[in-house]
Amino acid sequence: MAKKRTKSKSSTSKKKISFALSKQNKIILGSLLIVLSIALFFSFMSYYFTWQEDQSLLSEFKDRNAEASNLLNKFGAAVSHFFMYKGFGLASFAFPLLLAITGLYLFLGLNRKGLISKWIWGILGIIWVSIALGFFAYEQPLLGGSIGFEMNDFLQDYVGKIGIFLILVFVLMVILVRLFNFTPEGFANFFRTQRNSIKSNTKKKTPAMATLAAGDNSIELSMEDTETEKIDTYTHKKDIPPVIKEAGLDVNLPEKEEEIVDIGLKVEKVVEEKEEKDIKSEKLVKDFGEFDPKLELSQYKFPPLDLLDPHGVSGGITINQEELEENKNKIVSTLKNYKIGIAQIKATIGPTVTLYEIVPEAGIRISKIKNLEDDIALSLAALGIRIIAPIPGKGTIGIEVPNKNATVVSMRSVIASSKFQKAEMELPIAFGKTISNETFVVDLAKMPHMLMAGATGQGKSVGLNAVITSLLYKRHPAEVKFILVDPKKVELTLYNKIERHFLAKLPDSEEAIITDTTKVINTLNSLCIEMDNRYELLKTAMVRNIKEYNTKFKARKLNPNDGHKFLPYIVLVIDEFADLIMTAGKEVETPIARLAQLARAIGIHLIIATQRPSVNVITGIIKANFPARLAFRVTSKIDSRTILDAQGADQLIGRGDMLFTQGNDVTRLQCAFVDTPEVAKITEYIGSQRAYPEAHLLPEYVGEDSGTGIDYDIADRDAMFREAAEVIVTAQQGSASLIQRKLKLGYNRAGRIIDQLEAAGIVGPFEGSKARQVLVPDIYSLEQLLENEKK
Repeated sequence: MAKKRTKSKSSTSKKKISFALSKQNKIILGSLLIVLSIALFFSFMSYYFTWQEDQSLLSEFKDRNAEASNLLNKFGAAVSHFFMYKGFGLASFAFPLLLAITGLYLFLGLNRKGLISKWIWGILGIIWVSIALGFFAYEQPLLGGSIGFEMNDFLQDYVGKIGIFLILVFVLMVILVRLFNFTPEGFANFFRTQRNSIKSNTKKKTPAMATLAAGDNSIELSMEDTETEKIDTYTHKKDIPPVIKEAGLDVNLPEKEEEIVDIGLKVEKVVEEKEEKDIKSEKLVKDFGEFDPKLELSQYKFPPLDLLDPHGVSGGITINQEELEENKNKIVSTLKNYKIGIAQIKATIGPTVTLYEIVPEAGIRISKIKNLEDDIALSLAALGIRIIAPIPGKGTIGIEVPNKNATVVSMRSVIASSKFQKAEMELPIAFGKTISNETFVVDLAKMPHMLMAGATGQGKSVGLNAVITSLLYKRHPAEVKFILVDPKKVELTLYNKIERHFLAKLPDSEEAIITDTTKVINTLNSLCIEMDNRYELLKTAMVRNIKEYNTKFKARKLNPNDGHKFLPYIVLVIDEFADLIMTAGKEVETPIARLAQLARAIGIHLIIATQRPSVNVITGIIKANFPARLAFRVTSKIDSRTILDAQGADQLIGRGDMLFTQGNDVTRLQCAFVDTPEVAKITEYIGSQRAYPEAHLLPEYVGEDSGTGIDYDIADRDAMFREAAEVIVTAQQGSASLIQRKLKLGYNRAGRIIDQLEAAGIVGPFEGSKARQVLVPDIYSLEQLLENEKK
């Protein structure tokens, strides 16, 4: 019995657990790895073209409705983001190659002896390429990935740039020696063989003499033989060389002209000389790439859609068939009572209003239907019946009837729409949805200014928040800046959190949200100075608008030493314009009218809101320069005509119901609703990120009440006083901005120098937004003036 037990123990001990794959499993696993490698390759390739569009979808991986632009949709976007951005960058393309090689080994049943070494050397090469790209392309973090960027940054802290370069060269030498058997002798032999081959080729190409044997029928002619030939330049006929006659050869030349191809004519294309500036800019772009204004905040993340509430709307607009049928019957019966026949009627359901389009019978006058507006409203027992007779572009008459149960249009649904996400506009704004339930998106840069008016509590502040929110979701802090004027002091205070990201202010202001009337006047005049400075930059750059200027600056065709810089768009938002007109009057109206007339080309845009649309607030000058009008519900037809130059705003139903016109047709919209907590979450998200050191500073403006008639002591003058005086006299333009650009000084120091120049009698007194008068005609007179002061 003991022998049997020992045998059983020995038999069980011989059975070992085997992890070897069967042939079928090898084929399956190998094909899986090959397919996975192909998928990774295409997702990586697509990532470099679609990563910006897919950035906001990374957090919505579980959302089935969300669709990414990557070739492998959300899976490709997430995987490529992990490998390319968080991983090794361009070096990650080696992973699909290694997976494909492993898959082929398994699929074909090859010997896997050298597979592990391939993976080891492949991973070593990936790390080397990632660190090298992070070192040589430091300003392009996508090339080396986060790992290459961080490892390069870590190594720089300990060994510096030269140390990293030496480490990279050493590792490259190890790879060349171990993988490619690199030796100095082999390198020298390679160059020796190349030199010998070049020598042998030159010997073969030496021209041969024309040889001719008496008993031979062949003739060898080189290109040198053509020098003894005499060519008639008029007939292109060649004389026969005498050597050929001695050989006893009969050569019959054709009488016709010989082809020019036999001569071997080569035509060189004349390359036009490029301008020196273009050559320099192309070299700069080649060496450093185009200028990226977003580089300082390259890690900035746009606010995600999760910060916006859906407001309980998930299934869209619900259709109440009974309400539609009832309204249709009432409209038809009311018109029939006045002997107006209807040939056809159609309904378009919107969020708050349903549009009934009717086609009257032949012979019915449109004015007759238009006059029945109140009668139709009485029969429908509805508030805000609006008749459009006729609808522009259609042969129908529209009757807009409010729905009994209005649908809230959330800001989230508007921002998430493809029409807004794919909008190729400079300053896209998503207002809300039309009657046909389409997202309404416009470009503020093409408006170029917008007037918003309506009675109290009808949605103006929500409309302003919708405008600002649209730009925050679409534009980087380097591309747009806001100047917020809030006389109410409570509507726009939430945006204080994004002061160092998106707001602009005067240099001496403590808060970016302007609530004081005096500061409003100074800000508007400062904006006029900024406008003049920008036009000066456009003139020197020889472009017509801000888009062309920024494109030229990004291509490095404009020198920053000449004062050129990237110009962000500036959006001025005034929440209550009537209060400013009451307190300041012409002091506010004049700079606003000047900005409205001239500021379009240089990227300054105005959005003015008021709850009192009377003619003394919205004057003719303002109306003429604000073609885009947005009207919420008003109390009278006169107010509607003041805003829109047409009726209709008095028949709106409120709560975000509005009419929009841009100089042609009037469109009825339901404004997107964005609540105060949503705005707070958005500003909190943006404000928590890395920001600029301070808000965008406007040019310094000194009001008339802060006169500069102070006697400055010569000993207290600025060290740059003489240089500034020479700049002012040479340019014959007395402005602080000129001193800033030429001498590279700050706002405050340039302002103090201007005061000292006035005290010295070199420039005249302050004249509003105009440049000061220069009182010294030339440099010689300036030197005489300064010499007399010393005496």
